[in-house]
Amino acid sequence: MTLAQIPSHALLGLAAPAVTVEVHLANGLPSFTLVGLADTEVKEARERVRSAIQNAGLEFPTNKRITVNLAPADLPKDSGRFDLPIALGILAASGQIDRERLGRHAFAGELSLSGALRPVRGALAMAAALYRQGCGTPLVLPPGSAEEAAWVPGAEVYRARHLLDVVRQFLPFGSCLTASQADSDQQESGWTRLHAPDALPQPDYPDMSDVKGQAAAKRALEISAAGAHSLLMMGPPGSGKSMLAQRFPGLLPAMTAREALESASIASLAGHFDPARWGQRPVRAPHHTASAVALVGGGSPPRPGEISLAHEAVLFLDELPEFPRAALEALREPLETGRIHISRAAQQAEFPARFQLLAAMNPCPCGYLGSAVRACRCTPDQVSRYQGKLSGPLLDRIDLRVEVAAVPPQDLLHAPRGEHSATIRERVTAARALALDRQGCPNALLEGARLDQVLDLTPEASSFVQTAAVRLGWSARSMHRTLRIARTIADLASDSRLAAAHIAEAIQMRRALPERL
Repeated sequence: MTLAQIPSHALLGLAAPAVTVEVHLANGLPSFTLVGLADTEVKEARERVRSAIQNAGLEFPTNKRITVNLAPADLPKDSGRFDLPIALGILAASGQIDRERLGRHAFAGELSLSGALRPVRGALAMAAALYRQGCGTPLVLPPGSAEEAAWVPGAEVYRARHLLDVVRQFLPFGSCLTASQADSDQQESGWTRLHAPDALPQPDYPDMSDVKGQAAAKRALEISAAGAHSLLMMGPPGSGKSMLAQRFPGLLPAMTAREALESASIASLAGHFDPARWGQRPVRAPHHTASAVALVGGGSPPRPGEISLAHEAVLFLDELPEFPRAALEALREPLETGRIHISRAAQQAEFPARFQLLAAMNPCPCGYLGSAVRACRCTPDQVSRYQGKLSGPLLDRIDLRVEVAAVPPQDLLHAPRGEHSATIRERVTAARALALDRQGCPNALLEGARLDQVLDLTPEASSFVQTAAVRLGWSARSMHRTLRIARTIADLASDSRLAAAHIAEAIQMRRALPERL
């Protein structure tokens, strides 16, 4: 039989649809045809596979008509991940290895011209997708990719350094190696079964005790961490906004196993996975020249953007008004839904984007509006245009807004160190646990009837909220966000009911900026 079928997987967002590499050898004019909606990188596999098989001392069927089909035909395929299954399919169809045993594994890997295997993008994402589907198929991957995939619990992963390492495992019973293969066999085999590491790395974050002063900003960060609220910090240059944002992940509760796996899967898909940062919440801080595609994702095939790379972590946008308006407006839907759906003519992909938005900005173009240190040089028209770069709908979706004033020099020199991140994190973790036990999600995600069920307002608080809503002209979204913040403040104080004091602090946290905002 001259037909072989080798299992593999493509990548479509965080999904890993199955791809069957079908190889048929027939008599006729020698040719090597590859079909199945293959991208340019996949079509180039013909030359890599031919050279890899020959340089490994194996027999390439040069006198045959070779047809390779990547099924299903309507699924786009990209990258060099199909090099290894194509090569194995040719060897199986020509009878050099056992096709039946090959069918019980899934293969992915790029081949060098010498036959060595090179890593492919998204190995951990592929293994995680198979884990979610309940598929226990053993994976055979190159070095680098196999170590990634082994982090998925329960995954059966084998690492192969060279094409010959794979061939040796699937030789027909009783077969003999050629002389060149025997020479290679004297070398140490690169076939290894990998397991998830026993000891996980401990997250290492900068400590909040490094920040002197800024009591109001620290309080806002604590509320933001406890309730998963978005936060905008406004203040002059050098007041500590970026320093506070870099220390914010240290206040968040430790990542669960599911959160760590999802975050690592997206990093793997983008080629950024670092085993040393497993379980550590990253701070994604794109430059203000980033486009809308860079922020939300896109391209062909669709790749995750900054909001997805910040999933279960922090997206910090410094100099917020300097970002392109289209890029900022693209954040409005993900802030509400926690997901981003990217549609292109050829395919669609959906990525998770449950991130905490931290943003920072100056109050005016020169940065010193309202400062007690330096006088502002901006005209009222310049200030209005600068602050007007942020649309009302976007600002309405930012829960907390806090002013970060410059710290006086004497406080920088003589003020004692503040609370450590670990101390604040204990309070945050306790408040987050209260919310999860009560409603199963952080307070920032409460909506509709669930929000009404958990508020438990005192009569004074109810009257206070109604008065504030009328006088301040709140929209329905503003009222709901204020109530969610108040619920978080009550949880930090371990209060089951919302009092007027909780509402008052929540209102202050949403109105701590100059009147224009």
